Amino acid sequence: MEETEDRGELGGGGGGGGYHRAAKRLRTEEEAGGEELEDGEEEDEEDSAGEEAAGSRSTEDRSRRSGGKDGVDSHRIPPSPVVHVRGLCDAVVEADLVEALDKFGNICYVMMMPFKRQALVEFDSVESAERCVSRGAREPVCVAEQQAFFNFSTSQRITRPTNADDPTSRNKVLLLSVQNPLYPITTDVLYNVCNPLGNVLRIVIFKRNGIQAMVEFESVEDAQKAKLSLNGADIYAGCCTLKIEYARPNRLNVVRNDTSSWDYSKPLVLQRERAKGRQRQAILGEHPSNGYGPHCPLLPLPANSRYRRSSEEVQDMISYPLLLPKTSSSSSSSFLCHGASSSVSMVSGLHPTKMNCSCIFNLFCLYGNVEKVKFMKSVPGTALVEMGDEYAVDRAVTHLNGIKVFGKKLNVCVSKQQSVIPSQVFELPDGSSSYHDFSLTRNNRFSSAQSSRNIIQPPAAVLHFYNAPPTLSQHQLLKLCTEHNVPAFTKFKVFDAKPAGSKTLSGLLEFDSKTEAVETLTVLNHHQIRIPNSSNPFTLKLCFSTSSHL
Repeated sequence: MEETEDRGELGGGGGGGGYHRAAKRLRTEEEAGGEELEDGEEEDEEDSAGEEAAGSRSTEDRSRRSGGKDGVDSHRIPPSPVVHVRGLCDAVVEADLVEALDKFGNICYVMMMPFKRQALVEFDSVESAERCVSRGAREPVCVAEQQAFFNFSTSQRITRPTNADDPTSRNKVLLLSVQNPLYPITTDVLYNVCNPLGNVLRIVIFKRNGIQAMVEFESVEDAQKAKLSLNGADIYAGCCTLKIEYARPNRLNVVRNDTSSWDYSKPLVLQRERAKGRQRQAILGEHPSNGYGPHCPLLPLPANSRYRRSSEEVQDMISYPLLLPKTSSSSSSSFLCHGASSSVSMVSGLHPTKMNCSCIFNLFCLYGNVEKVKFMKSVPGTALVEMGDEYAVDRAVTHLNGIKVFGKKLNVCVSKQQSVIPSQVFELPDGSSSYHDFSLTRNNRFSSAQSSRNIIQPPAAVLHFYNAPPTLSQHQLLKLCTEHNVPAFTKFKVFDAKPAGSKTLSGLLEFDSKTEAVETLTVLNHHQIRIPNSSNPFTLKLCFSTSSHL
């Protein structure tokens, strides 16, 4: 989880836009024209197969940065079949672009950049692109009722992630990349999102360096409609943004039916118990309140709901049960009718001497507010972690279950307990207490004022550090690692200085492995650093970076 307030993270790490590459802010026509992207906007999340067409963007960025080096003015780019569209509103999906621009000519491909409110549109000819750009220069051209701005791209073609030699190729299997997955993504969630647009046969969710899924539709036409309608949309308001491409395989192989994979073509699926009381309905709506803020009103489906199947009635809104604060009886309510759930997780496999309550907090706080931590005296190496809500527990289970910390493999699961009670408190081997209440600590990062800045990120070999003293050096950080007997980083990068008046430092630390990064974060996250002539210490904060390397 990274805090987007540290703008250096947006510019660091190298690489552009695909999964397994560094997330960075790219220089585009918008910036060349003097219009800055809003603070806090992230470049697209990482994508395991380079699915984000990073080649097109990186080429375009290099050309723009070079300016007149090759005799080309960045503001007078030679005509190209690819048009760069900017100034889009938040709710724009691919279908809105197609509807607004197909009057200029046949559109071959669209690549959405939802977090930047931009897109690349490839026409079948330069003439069509010229009509689009010239019309936009003479008079307002609106996309989803908002004026957009157009210019030629420096790329002659958008790089496809699959079937690159055949620009007209289509597939009935879509690859969905979920960006900023603040809430759990299950087969039920994706089924409700996709099925109103076409018959879904199979879904497979995989979590490598982020959350992705493949969805197989009954026909190519159904897949095409779903891509048009959902590419760039949010599953929940403000998060879980979908980036959709055609996948490589043309059929999915599902070995079992659970929250990560499901074969809907089997008769048994039609009668599965967990679907009782729910209708087939799609996005968008606010996620249920987590007890830390008000319950927001639900949002309707996107304006392009005309792409829904006409043979099936689909409600315009999806209604979720309201989650009340944990003190009420609703703490035992279930998530999406999946049976019993809890805001308490149980973690076992803890190192007997190196793990304590603070170490657990340092790791789990990346996925939700941590209320209480208690080691179980009757089960050595096991602790209960009470979190702010059951969704935080789901995120912790998704990202922390199975990782190795100090040579021990963690097993993280949902506990049957509904709260942590401070009973049988004893002393751990390091002398600290077996119980700690973190409910009032300022180091929890999912308070109502900060939660919108959090980005959920799985464990990675690169750590983002921030809130460090401005005089902190690489040598001092290495010395800190040695003093606490944790792995040292191999690469160190400091972000550009913040605006005048800022008194903290931020940057990236790269380790030899994900395990080493996890161990260092577990110990040094929230470590207090004192400097001369300062009355208050600096609390060093660490989180997993979206960058895969420096």
